Amino acid sequence: MTGIWGIVNVTPDSFSDGGRYLDVDRAVAHGLALRADGAGVLDVGGESTRPGADRVGDRVEQQRVIPVIEQLVAAGIPVSIDTLSAATAAAAVRAGARIVNDVSGGLADPEMRAVVAESGADYAIGHWRGFSVDMYANAQYGRVARDVASELHERMSEAASAGIAPSRLIVDPGIGFAKAGEQNWDLLRGLDEIMALGPRVLIGTSRKRFLADVLRHDSATNAEVSEARRDLATAITSAFAARAGVWAVRVHNVAATRDALAVAHAWTA
Repeated sequence: MTGIWGIVNVTPDSFSDGGRYLDVDRAVAHGLALRADGAGVLDVGGESTRPGADRVGDRVEQQRVIPVIEQLVAAGIPVSIDTLSAATAAAAVRAGARIVNDVSGGLADPEMRAVVAESGADYAIGHWRGFSVDMYANAQYGRVARDVASELHERMSEAASAGIAPSRLIVDPGIGFAKAGEQNWDLLRGLDEIMALGPRVLIGTSRKRFLADVLRHDSATNAEVSEARRDLATAITSAFAARAGVWAVRVHNVAATRDALAVAHAWTA
């Protein structure tokens, strides 16, 4: 059955829940609640990757995430570190993280692959075409799924050259990263091309803008779509992703997605 990663954003500016869990104790409590709701992995991040987000330094990022990781690991929970920084990845693995989730696939920090190779951690490679501040300028594709699969294959080859075994790889097609509107739906429709790459596949649609766009029934208004409605849309897309055979989905609302996956599993069992 498809696994669930719970998102723990220890940031002031993430697009959905920025600032809610910047305090260490609140972040840990949130992680424990996500685990109780059914998360198999907690993905802890200290730098927002929302469109237009500013970078933060390694020192600040590590001050945010390392105490949270240490406490969650002490509670026996598998943890992933969501980072673009090789230095933060190394510190997180020393603190007990088992997975490095690099949305850039090794492009943001030239030291990342070597650090992951030496660490022994699993490596989640995201599809990426530039930092958040200007990523939409790079949202040019022939066929989205084909192009994303091709670029992920390049990242996989680079990881292998750095000494990271294929069994340690996870690929993430990067929903919302340098992809605008309908391109995300085209990518989801073409998930079989991502699955054909071979490694485990991670999908993250949670609360993203392309879901809200679908939920705006009146195209003449830009009224904000509620978090609850975005969570429902996330759960539905996660169920479809599970039906396509993905290894895991990364979400903010674990309970809603857990229920959607249980229903999807019962349907196809």
